[in-house]
Amino acid sequence: MAPPFTVIRDTTPDSAIPRGAVVAMGNFDGVHLGHRAVIAAALEMGRTHGRPALALTFEPHPRRFFSPNTPQFRLTDERAKLRLLAGTGLAGAVVMTFDKARAGTSAQDFIHHDLIGRLGVSGIAVGYDFHFGKGRVGSPSLLVNEAPRLGIEVDVQPHVDIDERPVSSSAIRIALAEGQLDDATTMLGGPWFITGEVIHGEKRGRDLGYPTANIRLDANCGLKHGIYAVRVGRGAGRLDGVASFGRRPTFDNGAPLLEIFLFDFKGDLYGQRLDCAFIGFIREELKFDSLEALIRQMDDDSARARAILAAAPDAFPRLGVID
Repeated sequence: MAPPFTVIRDTTPDSAIPRGAVVAMGNFDGVHLGHRAVIAAALEMGRTHGRPALALTFEPHPRRFFSPNTPQFRLTDERAKLRLLAGTGLAGAVVMTFDKARAGTSAQDFIHHDLIGRLGVSGIAVGYDFHFGKGRVGSPSLLVNEAPRLGIEVDVQPHVDIDERPVSSSAIRIALAEGQLDDATTMLGGPWFITGEVIHGEKRGRDLGYPTANIRLDANCGLKHGIYAVRVGRGAGRLDGVASFGRRPTFDNGAPLLEIFLFDFKGDLYGQRLDCAFIGFIREELKFDSLEALIRQMDDDSARARAILAAAPDAFPRLGVID
C-alpha cells in the first residue's frame, strides 16, 4: 500500500512538516504535461538525495485574488488538483493560502521565511515562467542565483511543446471551449474530468428512454456545449456513458447542466459524488423539431460514444487518495 499523501497547510504545526523536502512549485491548474515535467524533476531530485518530494501550490488561484470579479475557468478545483498531484508519486502537497498578506510578501521574504525557514526545503523545481512574491519579482533566475548561498538545489524546467505549441493551462481552456477534446487530453496527459454531486432534474430523459445523472458544473466552466463520450468513476468502479452539457434548447434553454446517460446501468445515484472524465467530443448541442428526431439522434450519439470508449478502454485520469 502506498504511503498516505500528506497535505500541509498554513495551520499545520512546524513539527509536522518534513524538513529537507524537495518541492515542485507552481499553481498546477490542470496538472498538465508542463506541470508534470516540473514534478518529475522534483521526484528525481528527491530520489537522488533520499528526500521526500512535495508539490507547493496556492489556493485560491492568485488570478482569483487579483481579479475577483473576472470569471475564471479553472481546469481543476483544489480537491481535483490535489487528487491529481497525489497520483504522480509525490509524498504530499503544501497548500499556501493566497490572500492579501501573501500577495504583499516580497520574493526574498518568501524564499527565506516560507521556503527555508518554515519548510526547510533542500531543493526546488519550477517551470521557466513561474513568478512569485510581491509584484511577481521572484523568478526562476532569482532562485538559481540564491541557491548556492542558501545551500539548496534548483531545477528550472523549460516549456513543454506539442507540435511546436507550448503546453499551458490557457491553451487547454481554449481547447475545451472549442470542443478540441483530443488536444486538451494530449496536453493534460489524460482526460479532463470534473467531480460533482448528482442532483434531481426534470426527469425528461427517463421519459425518452435515456435516464440521466445530472450534475451542475461550476458557473465559470468554459467547456463547449455539446455531446460527449464519458467515463464515470463511482468509487473504484468505472461506468461508460454519453453526456450532454448545455442548455437543452429543445426544451427550456435553461442554465447549463451536465446530463449523463450511463450504459447498462440501473440504480439510484442521487446525492452521490461522481468523477466524470470526458473522453471524446461527438457533436455540438442542437435544437430538434420533434422528440422522435431527438431520440434518433440520441441513439446515434450513444452508438458513437460506445465506439469511442471501446477504442480507449483504459482512458481515465490517474487519481490518488487524499484525506
